[in-house]
Amino acid sequence: MSDEPVILINMLKVKPGKQDALIALLQQNTETVIRTLHGWKTTRLIAAKDGAGVVIYSEWETPAAVEAMRSDPRMQAYFPKIMELASLDSMVGSAVFGQTR
Repeated sequence: MSDEPVILINMLKVKPGKQDALIALLQQNTETVIRTLHGWKTTRLIAAKDGAGVVIYSEWETPAAVEAMRSDPRMQAYFPKIMELASLDSMVGSAVFGQTR
């Protein structure tokens, strides 16, 4: 197994006025479900300054861990709540370049 994490990026386009509610829901989900799942490493929520979107950046040990998260019944219970507040686009990948100052 590689030490390089699998990166999951979820880009959510928020319905007007719903960004704070979405962030609260995502934070609750991360604290009560995501962090308990096998293969999870880290999650960051990034909020658009204009209130129009949220990006979820998370790292997982393997692609299988991402798929297991998506099929977990606790996680599936959150999807309709999230979709009430935003539309979702998602990608799984790996870092191919990074630079730090």
